[in-house]
Amino acid sequence: MERKLNAELWDKMHYLFRDFNDRMVHVELHYDYKINVEALKTVLVCFFEKAPVLHASFKDNRISPRWVVKDYNVNDILTVKTVEEAALAGEIDAFLTQYIPPDAGIQMRVAVFYHGESSVLCLVENHMCMDGGDLKYFMNALCENYNEFVQDGKSPVALRTGTRAYDAVYEDFSATERKIAKGLYKNINRKDGHRFPLTPDNIRDASFIARRKIPAETFKLLRAAGKQHGATVNDLLLAAYFDALYRLAGFNPNEGVSVSCAVDLRRHIKDNADQGVTNQTAWMQCRVPRLGGDIFDTLAYVRESVAAFKKDRFMGLHGLPLLSLGYKILPLAASEEIIKVGYANPLIAMSNIGVLDEKKLALEGHPPTDGFMSGAVKYKPYVLLSATSLGGALTLSMCVRGNEEDRKIVERFFDLYEAAVARLIGEAR
Repeated sequence: MERKLNAELWDKMHYLFRDFNDRMVHVELHYDYKINVEALKTVLVCFFEKAPVLHASFKDNRISPRWVVKDYNVNDILTVKTVEEAALAGEIDAFLTQYIPPDAGIQMRVAVFYHGESSVLCLVENHMCMDGGDLKYFMNALCENYNEFVQDGKSPVALRTGTRAYDAVYEDFSATERKIAKGLYKNINRKDGHRFPLTPDNIRDASFIARRKIPAETFKLLRAAGKQHGATVNDLLLAAYFDALYRLAGFNPNEGVSVSCAVDLRRHIKDNADQGVTNQTAWMQCRVPRLGGDIFDTLAYVRESVAAFKKDRFMGLHGLPLLSLGYKILPLAASEEIIKVGYANPLIAMSNIGVLDEKKLALEGHPPTDGFMSGAVKYKPYVLLSATSLGGALTLSMCVRGNEEDRKIVERFFDLYEAAVARLIGEAR
């Protein structure tokens, strides 16, 4: 008899997002030693057994979708390949830009690329299964279990299990707060028609990941500048984003522009020890009324907009009750059509995934020497800027389905972004 799992609210929402992006989340980590592949296989199998959604097929029957758990082989998950240094970047990108269909039998693929005495660990997973917050947890747990298995022979099964339901965000509210939160039917994010200036959509477009690394010393100076101005790292990243956007796209400097920012809803959960890997991410909209006279004016606008959201006890929860109601009372096909009418997918977005912890990601005492995590490949006209830091350095990435001209546009955006960072830290540029 088939084993079935519930399709949770965010599973369905990310399935709906198939019209906007490929739903894949990407990880790339470089190590200066050769990863023990047999140990990695053991950990992966144990983790897949602990989180069956990772080897399940999403069945869209247009009424009430379900995950159907499937049999699998570890070789379906893990690819191992030895490559020449000159070919490494191409192999990594080819792996990271792959697409896993929701009805596939597995929802995560992993690769180890050996080059000389070093390794690159890459991972691609379906966002329907978990978001960046839980993927960071998954990667930390993977490395911890790998180390304990290799060094002590300890069974690698230490992965959280439990509910994947969205309404865990309400559990720690008082009865009064819960009633208020579950009555927040209105989506408070406004529509904004400003677009990142990519070329028109074309059937020949292909997925690519553009990256730009901000060196550790520069990022240190940026954080110091933030402290001087009472700004968080997220505020600084947004200010530079707005500055680069206005200049790249040629937006009217007197017009307001919005950037939607990913919000980890686990901020409302005191202890998620009883949760399985899942999604708990919504959006907060940051809006500036105009391009500032200088970068610090823009930073002030950002801080003001973000502060207004942070004052909200129920930040990120607006609109969730309506989404839940829509999926509960209507067949999937009908609920999707209605949600599309009321839901405005942000044209310009940012996900600050945050710090990738070197110590937690170390394998047998070898911390990653480089790496990043990035969100989905967006389909035009939508874009997502992802940010992660590792070893003190900041990596910006943008995953796009486009062409070589689009790649040049994104690289120009990164140039403008770096120029904005330079002005934030006081360098003339």
